[in-house]
Amino acid sequence: MNTHSVELIAGLTSSMIFVSGNLPMLLKAFKTKDLHSYSLGQIILGNIGNSVYWLYVISLPVGPVWYLQAFFSTSSALMLFCYLRYEKKWHRAKSNPLSPYPEHAIPPAEQTPVIPSRYPRRLN
Repeated sequence: MNTHSVELIAGLTSSMIFVSGNLPMLLKAFKTKDLHSYSLGQIILGNIGNSVYWLYVISLPVGPVWYLQAFFSTSSALMLFCYLRYEKKWHRAKSNPLSPYPEHAIPPAEQTPVIPSRYPRRLN
């Protein structure tokens, strides 16, 4: 096996590892529509970074790095889309106490069931 084959296999393997690490995040974002734990600033900077990095990637021959960068750019853009679409609704519902919360927008404290204590409190 020559050096080029080893580099190609390493590139493909690392790309698959990175893709499989990011897919659960994307699927959860689309499924739950709950992105309040994500930072808008980080998502925006990720998109800017991916755009600038393309200037370097296009100077390379087409290969695994192109596909990996395409995946990163697409997933970052999708996260920005989801954040802008779903978090705006979540904050609007949270700020308006007269409207019922959508099920996925209930704050975690209100989702926690109240479990009575095993030992009742004594009244003096």
